[in-house]
Amino acid sequence: MSDHFTLMIIPNRKSGVKKISVPKAFVRNFLIASVVVIFVTLYFVYDYASIKRDRAELARLRAQTKEQAQQFRDLAVKMDEFSGRMEELRQVDKKIRVLAYETSKDKKLPLGIGGSDNETKIKDLLNKDHEKLITGMRKGIEKLNDDASSREKSFNELLVFLHEQKSILASTPSLWPVKGWVTSEFGARQSPFRSGVEFHKGLDISTRFGKEIVAPADGLVIISAFDSQDGNFIKIDHGHGLATGFAHLSRMAVKQGARVKKGDIIGYVGDTGRSTGSHLHYAVFVNNVPVNPKRYLKDS
Repeated sequence: MSDHFTLMIIPNRKSGVKKISVPKAFVRNFLIASVVVIFVTLYFVYDYASIKRDRAELARLRAQTKEQAQQFRDLAVKMDEFSGRMEELRQVDKKIRVLAYETSKDKKLPLGIGGSDNETKIKDLLNKDHEKLITGMRKGIEKLNDDASSREKSFNELLVFLHEQKSILASTPSLWPVKGWVTSEFGARQSPFRSGVEFHKGLDISTRFGKEIVAPADGLVIISAFDSQDGNFIKIDHGHGLATGFAHLSRMAVKQGARVKKGDIIGYVGDTGRSTGSHLHYAVFVNNVPVNPKRYLKDS
């Protein structure tokens, strides 16, 4: 069997046929070498494409890391700003408490709860490694959460206190029940019915007969009846140990058990009972003890 390949070349009709003899081993080795070259070329092309793809991914990751680092910085600055706002809220809370404490008669409101530590600002950790920055941000978030809870508790406490103060204010007999002239003050006076001095337990306000009398504060009517001494008499319980009395009315506009608001009409000026003329006898009681009504009246 021949170990050569013979190639016949016929250029044209005038030229003779040329024969080229090529060893089979050469052809086989050439084909093997060609296949190897193709595979090596494909490998390098694939490797180059992979490197280029990896470089693009690395560039993307670097850009993403840079963007995330900037976002961390922005978040750190905002967290510090929010921490500063929380401190401002704490100072406002403190001022409100001081003001409420000074204006509260019973001094029941604590001056403040919670506090602010001199913790490291998160923006001071920006130049540190990411581990410390993330740890600092986590602690900062926990601190802000604790501060927010403290402020919520504090503001709820203030809200309850202010509601109580509003209730006390609404129940304080600060409104004049009728406009007129005070003809007899609270305290010792010369008796208009007999010789000698007596203790007057309220104010006598002289005004025209039938003028409207209003409730000086919110409350519950506990007495609405006729008395031989006080005539038509109304007594209102305002809560918190406060009560008011109205005597010598010509007519009563509310019944016992009725709830009244400050400014509601409760009756009309008269001279019923033991009286020398048209007027209102107005009294204020603290735990059933008569006190000077002018202690509570506005513009007294």
